[in-house]
Amino acid sequence: MNFLKRNILTLFVTCLASTILQAQILDKSWEKITQMEEGSWFASQEAKDIAENVLLYQRNIGGWEKNIQMHKPLSDTEKKNLLALKDTPKGCTTDNGATYNEMLFLSKIYRQVPDERYKKAFLAGLNYILEAQYENGGWPQFYPLKKGYYTHITYNDDSMVHILNVLKEIKNKTDYFSIKPSEETIERVKTAFNKGIDCIIKTQYKQNGVLTSWCAQHDENTLLPTNARAYELASLSGKESAKIVLLLMDIENPSNAIITAVNSAYVWFEKVKITGLREERIYNDKGKIIDKKMVPDADAPPLWARFMNLEDNKPFFCDRDGIKKETLAEIGEERRNGYGWYTNEPKEVLKKYPKWKEKYDSLSSEKKVKSPKDDYNMVVAKDGTGDFETIQDAINASKAFPYQRVFIHVRNGIYNEKAHIYSWNTKVSLIGESKESTIITFNDFFGKIDLGRNSTFHTSTLLVEGNDFIAKNITIQNTSGPVGQAIALSVNATRCYFENCALLGFQDTLYTTGEGFKNYFKNCLIEGSTDFIFGEATVFFEGCVINSKTNSYITAASTPKNQDFGFVFKNCKLIADKNVTEVFLGRPWRTYAKTVFIGCEMGKHIKPEGWNNWNNKEAETHSFYVEYQCIGAGYQPESRVKWSHQLKKSEAKKYTIENILKSDSENAKWYLN
Repeated sequence: MNFLKRNILTLFVTCLASTILQAQILDKSWEKITQMEEGSWFASQEAKDIAENVLLYQRNIGGWEKNIQMHKPLSDTEKKNLLALKDTPKGCTTDNGATYNEMLFLSKIYRQVPDERYKKAFLAGLNYILEAQYENGGWPQFYPLKKGYYTHITYNDDSMVHILNVLKEIKNKTDYFSIKPSEETIERVKTAFNKGIDCIIKTQYKQNGVLTSWCAQHDENTLLPTNARAYELASLSGKESAKIVLLLMDIENPSNAIITAVNSAYVWFEKVKITGLREERIYNDKGKIIDKKMVPDADAPPLWARFMNLEDNKPFFCDRDGIKKETLAEIGEERRNGYGWYTNEPKEVLKKYPKWKEKYDSLSSEKKVKSPKDDYNMVVAKDGTGDFETIQDAINASKAFPYQRVFIHVRNGIYNEKAHIYSWNTKVSLIGESKESTIITFNDFFGKIDLGRNSTFHTSTLLVEGNDFIAKNITIQNTSGPVGQAIALSVNATRCYFENCALLGFQDTLYTTGEGFKNYFKNCLIEGSTDFIFGEATVFFEGCVINSKTNSYITAASTPKNQDFGFVFKNCKLIADKNVTEVFLGRPWRTYAKTVFIGCEMGKHIKPEGWNNWNNKEAETHSFYVEYQCIGAGYQPESRVKWSHQLKKSEAKKYTIENILKSDSENAKWYLN
């Protein structure tokens, strides 16, 4: 009898404990469940039941909606409705922990219960994240894109930091996630992570020329701070910036740019911290906040405002009318009590910074003085297997005015940097491993630079000022998009040779300047929208593909009055993106512009009249716009403007590479590389 009683008692206690545990789980929020320590509970039937909900809620695109309590039981009707929504991507997001939390849960349960459905769903979520990323490295709040402020790059509520932390664990092949993607996917993840970090570096706000912190959201085109909801105005964020900095501090072997970003943000956090003030909350009988007020307290730990003016870091507060107020007391109860206006999250940055600084500030100086094994043959590799990890570091290590050529071999990778071949870096060869996979990219543009009327000339991704430069098998791009002037490649040097390169951008992709300077582009792809090949130098384009992305103008030469040649295109192919139907061959940036097309294939997107005077009647007399023996639907010599020319055979004879590019230098035939 005692034995039976003991068994009954044991069973009762076990059932009671199970009931209590179940109640504890069901009382938690979905986010707290996903954050639970891994263990046997994730092998329980309750966890499996929740996993079925997670699978049901996932859309076929791979993402999940936000603010769903995944652990709440579903009725048969609710399950049926969710199945019907599978093909609908609307509402999928990474906001408020959505997608991130579901992937985390699936990883934890898969470690205990290796159901292939969990793995498939996790990988679909990862693919969703990769597909949602902008080319500039940021992520929108919703994907597919949802109109409104939702398209902005969002750091709000640490959305992008959550994403990058997922990618970081996967690219580093840690054991944090139980589900391991393929090597091909891991390579995609590495690229996405690097682009994301680059976006963070580029969006760090400069206040009067000094780096500070970040806004909760940045415009997806300009990268500048921007508004979200009516009470979430463009500002510097004391909350979201904290997690961004902690992410940067967690990167092993950080670049100089990352080190600078962290150092600058730390200084800003120290500058704007609020002392001697405490937030006091008043609750009703049900535990709901019915009022908040700030009270003086000399012993209160530091606080930071969530919103600070871009101009002077002054905290501000808003109701739904979007009107800034100086104090929390000035806004209504609904927003005062229903929103977090202060934060203490930066305290973790201040706590961890001294140890981080001790480790990495010395590393920064070491990187600057690193020397290659061979001064004339250097290797740049993103993975650290070369002499340098950035192209600029290799350039900085190159000899000034060398007696022999300096070869910088660049291995495949996406190099998110502005590179500058200085005037003393003569005879440099930048040789990529492949045009398709060796990419130098940046996204400066006129409005972002904001240095006045000449801001265009500061936007280039690669600026060449060293004579006798050579580039082969490499892509140089400006990813700003259709936001105005944004140069991919600037060449302010002579005897520069480009072969099998891709120059990608929109307006002002390629700028070649320097009176009397001569340069050669062979078998290159050059694409853009407006005036995307412009400048005053003599340039010979041979066998190049010229791609127009919009209805606009290909060239804008500014040839000096007494210069024999401007832009000469020989045996090139002129193509266009879909729906582009009205493109001019060129217009004169300056009155004596010279542009010639010889033996080129012109697509039907070229306008019959061919050329435009840019509202400058004088240019019709002094410019020199010429064609000879071209082919294709876009070549309509009889329809061209009357002030353009068609060469005679005798006149065409002078358009040889020798006549156009000959040099008085010791390397007279420099173009024969």
